[in-house]
Amino acid sequence: MNAAIEFDDVSKRFVLQRERPVTIRERISGLLRPRTVADEFWALRNVSFSVARGESFGLIGHNGAGKSTALKLMTRILEPTSGRVRLRGRVAALLELGSGFHPELSGRDNIFLYGSLMGLSRREMAARLDEIVAFADMADFLDLQVKYYSSGMYTRLAFAVATAVDPDILITDEVLAVGDESFQRKCMDRILTFRHMGKTIIFVSHALDTVRTLCDRAVWLDHGIVRALGATGEVIDAYLAEVNRREREALAQHETLVADPNRRFGTREIEITGVELLDAHGVARVVIHTGAPLTIRIRYRACRAVPRPVFGLAIHHESGILLAGPNTLFAGLDIPAVQGEGIVEMRIAALPLLAGRYFLSAAAYDETMLHAYDHHDRLYRFTVQNEGGRERFGAMTLGGVWSWREEVEG
Repeated sequence: MNAAIEFDDVSKRFVLQRERPVTIRERISGLLRPRTVADEFWALRNVSFSVARGESFGLIGHNGAGKSTALKLMTRILEPTSGRVRLRGRVAALLELGSGFHPELSGRDNIFLYGSLMGLSRREMAARLDEIVAFADMADFLDLQVKYYSSGMYTRLAFAVATAVDPDILITDEVLAVGDESFQRKCMDRILTFRHMGKTIIFVSHALDTVRTLCDRAVWLDHGIVRALGATGEVIDAYLAEVNRREREALAQHETLVADPNRRFGTREIEITGVELLDAHGVARVVIHTGAPLTIRIRYRACRAVPRPVFGLAIHHESGILLAGPNTLFAGLDIPAVQGEGIVEMRIAALPLLAGRYFLSAAAYDETMLHAYDHHDRLYRFTVQNEGGRERFGAMTLGGVWSWREEVEG
């Protein structure tokens, strides 16, 4: 009885029709033809877990993993194909945008409608109205039909109402993904207040840092199957390890881009034969961690003696922004001449890039840096993971040291 939510060997199947009649003629002709076999899609398979009262519980996984289906089973929007779902307590849910709102009613009317669905009287909701309006900052639009609301207005009002009805269980699905920074902070403060009050919270988000901070335990769903269940940090680490593995496989398939003539040019007196990103142990990686040591190795072959070459790199964020463009000339590394095969390396003591996807360029030029021997333009893609870093926003970490002191008056 201590569990607020229980999933006991739950499976959910959807039937996907290959043919969907639209007109009356298609419907009648369909009665005369043999029925085609419909496809089955199992959104969840044999899922079991429980959430204790007062616990904050996270659901993580890729898009289509079954997280939203699990939430709909919790809220009785769907019923399981097999197994049993038990809930104990009043549930407030924030699922799809605007769910629970009637588009033809005003924001004010929807507030009272939502309250009635939660078993609260009109007088009880009227007592909460000012708090809801103030939190959502919707006073100027309260009597406007919600069908005219923007996505941000929808979310602000829905969150304000759902958290004002004093639920025992609060279920949120990417609620912090919509809305401006100020609103997201207000939502997080409200969720943390609920947590301190001993409410049960179900939290779904792709922002793993937030899940790690907010949730006591988590479950990782992968194509409808439980891959890991337990302490949030352990589950997220297991999920990230799998994401990294898949990322490495995907990046390995892009190595053929080196042969793309549109992204490689030069006269080839010096030919770049390979580019590697090496970790502290000298192992080639395509997934790097913020703050970790990194060595970028360029392998080359010179068909004849080439005097005073310049080797360079460039790192672009996936958005297209150039973040860095170091080279041997500016670094003061004098290379009198090259012939045959060799290696040029740049060592980075602590990688300053934050989480994201990046493209690496490598090039060999003459001393004037006007003549390209071999230029590989953004041919090497790599990913940076930032797990528990002290800086998490933007593309680069500054590595600064904070300090604080109080001014002494007089």
